[in-house]
Amino acid sequence: MNVQLFIPCFIDQLYPSVAFNMVKVLEKAGCTVQYNTNQTCCGQPAYNAGFRNEAKEVCTKFVKDFSGADYIVAPSASCTGFVRNYYPQLFNNSSMHNEVKTLGERTYELSDFLINVLGVDDLGARLDGKATYHDSCAALRECKIKQEPRRLLQKVKGLELVEMNDVETCCGFGGTFAVKFEPISIAMADQKITNAAATDAQYLISTDMSCLMHLDGYIKHKGSNLKVLHLAEVLANGW
Repeated sequence: MNVQLFIPCFIDQLYPSVAFNMVKVLEKAGCTVQYNTNQTCCGQPAYNAGFRNEAKEVCTKFVKDFSGADYIVAPSASCTGFVRNYYPQLFNNSSMHNEVKTLGERTYELSDFLINVLGVDDLGARLDGKATYHDSCAALRECKIKQEPRRLLQKVKGLELVEMNDVETCCGFGGTFAVKFEPISIAMADQKITNAAATDAQYLISTDMSCLMHLDGYIKHKGSNLKVLHLAEVLANGW
């Protein structure tokens, strides 16, 4: 199966290891992975900031960069959810309407793709220790992803998965929300990390590096030993 890799801009710039680990996982699952080096951003930052016309230009480029029939897989439910749910609004009643609809149907977050398209839940990964999982708002509410990452983590040898309290509560990042409403954002991060730490977990895992980036900043500020890991890093570990 051919797969087009979509790497969000912040992962490309700040967490490239997540992208490389996702390639390893997809190839082990039997996929032929391709990467279009012309790709840039999905347009979500501009859209969320209210710059709809500028966002549409970026989104139009994204549609062209990922034209074809291959599946598009991303290590981010946030970007995936944006393509699936907001592109149809931007291009409604336009000449690109049908192309955008098909694009959304081909675009998947990693765990969703592994479980619901490939039917793979065991990659032979190993990680010794205890972990708790954070449901990102985009994964849970925009992509309807809940059990998929948990099924994958439950097959990781040596890993004990423990649920934290209020697991579906937002971490406080929300893109520009963290900048515009810093005190609220910090308080939400404090609540999330307090709940995660109460499980005695060593690892905090999620599908979204944007959430983990925000939480990791608070973890370092608080002096906690909790380590954040993207799902792809876990699934590529131990083999």
